[in-house]
Amino acid sequence: MYQKDLSIIIPARNEMFLKNTIDNIFANREGSTEVIAVLDGNWPIEPLEDHDDLRLIYNCQSIGQRAATNQAARLSKAKYLMKCDAHCSFDKGFDIKMMSKMHDNWTMAPLMRNLHAFNWVCEQGHRRYQGPSGPCLECGKATVRDILWKAKDSPKSVSYCFDSTPHFQYFGEYAKRPEGQGDITETMSLQGSCFILTREKYWELGVCDENFGSWGSQGIEVAVKTWLSGGKVMVNKKTWYAHMFRTQGGDFGFPYPISVKDQEKAKQYARDLFFNNKWEKQIRPLSWLVDKFWPVKGWNEEDLKNLKANKFKFKGSHKAYKTEEIEPFDSAQGEPTEEGPTKGIIFYTDNQLKLKIAHRVQDQLRKLSEAKHIPIVSASLKPMSHFGSKNIYLPLERGYLTMFKQILAALEASTADIIYFAEHDVLYHSSHFDFNPPRKDIYYYNQNWWRVRVTDGFAVHWDANQVSGLVAYRELLLKFYRERIAEVEKNGYKSKMGFEPGGRNSKLTSGWKSEYPNVDIRHGHNLAKNKWSRKDFRDKTTSKNFRIAKKEIPGWGKTKELIKNFN
Repeated sequence: MYQKDLSIIIPARNEMFLKNTIDNIFANREGSTEVIAVLDGNWPIEPLEDHDDLRLIYNCQSIGQRAATNQAARLSKAKYLMKCDAHCSFDKGFDIKMMSKMHDNWTMAPLMRNLHAFNWVCEQGHRRYQGPSGPCLECGKATVRDILWKAKDSPKSVSYCFDSTPHFQYFGEYAKRPEGQGDITETMSLQGSCFILTREKYWELGVCDENFGSWGSQGIEVAVKTWLSGGKVMVNKKTWYAHMFRTQGGDFGFPYPISVKDQEKAKQYARDLFFNNKWEKQIRPLSWLVDKFWPVKGWNEEDLKNLKANKFKFKGSHKAYKTEEIEPFDSAQGEPTEEGPTKGIIFYTDNQLKLKIAHRVQDQLRKLSEAKHIPIVSASLKPMSHFGSKNIYLPLERGYLTMFKQILAALEASTADIIYFAEHDVLYHSSHFDFNPPRKDIYYYNQNWWRVRVTDGFAVHWDANQVSGLVAYRELLLKFYRERIAEVEKNGYKSKMGFEPGGRNSKLTSGWKSEYPNVDIRHGHNLAKNKWSRKDFRDKTTSKNFRIAKKEIPGWGKTKELIKNFN
């Protein structure tokens, strides 16, 4: 007879919020549930309170996250095991709600929310959202941590997948499909910070294989083993847990050291085990899983075809990802903070760009979107469901009016307060998205950019406003583009209109410069005219601060190396 129905396993090393997590579990459990926490190499930062249903394992030397999880699982006699991170909060009755819907061949996760664990507060009352410690950014006085331990209302993550790398991805597109509707739905993969399955299945499937290394790819491992062995991976939307992400860094970095080499080793083990169908307990090939959830982010038709034919090959070098977790954000508004307005990116393209350039720009933007928690709304002349939290498809012919309509469509689809424009042939630097417009009635243009010719790497700069560097409040932009479209539809486009909202009116526009420049790629099919010397300027006053790059661009390196990505 089982001692408990559920054992919640928490591997913990240098975890400052372990006590908060355990206290929250006991406050919200309603079933026969215990906690088994592994103090892996360190005693808890904050002492834990005694509890009849709390069991502790102390390792004087750290053995690693996967090994610690297995260590706790061996101590359990419960029917179900739930693994969770040491910085989570839970819904009332989460344990009963999960167990009551479980099947013996399922792995299940609750709906995931983001945990707002604390703020930094100074004696003046200024508050700063959770992140690295330090003085108040407003007055410079010392700050203390004010614990909130509150689950955010948004976002609510319910679907996950992995790309062909393989690397974890949020899969919001699936949640919008008919098969993604309902209280309990299937998911291709898991985020890894909380999941439940029977203790028998845990050991039968070996879902915490220490050959993967201490940390990394756990959500993929657990999900793929469940699916390929004949089971199902489900998300129960009738209950939730909230997870604090390590993206803030500083005092809350990743507790286990893991090198780039170790990350790549774990990823290579996953590739060999699953992509080559070498896992001994699978009854289905990996291609079955990808096909089941098709289309899947990060996969193309050729990838799937080759996977089915056992001819799949990984392309190029396999980039190692940082150990920080990827924090989800609201697909429409971006991550809400207590520090100010939300941010969004609108991306527009005519889909006629050379693919090498298009993919390089999109990959860069996607990476920045994830790192900065700024969602992208894309507007295109061909469907691009793979790019952006939303894609607006307009079946129109390329032209000025079409471009204006694409911009307006993207603006209307976004609900962010501040909008960054992003064009399909511009490489954006991370520092570009650090700028916050101080006024709601001004169009702000990043004048730190270089124009690079793809044929030879020749690069020039002058101080000028370009739409590709425009940042402004959404309401101001909506008004401009609605009026501009009405005007062009009535009278046609005239060159004197220009492209830049606000034009040269200094009362309506303002220039600024990011720490590092953006790169405007000149490929021969740009809508705007190319200018490579002062002679190309009819009005010489518009060539202010004109200069030619000396072989390289700050933040980007040598131009000739840069253009190799485009040819």
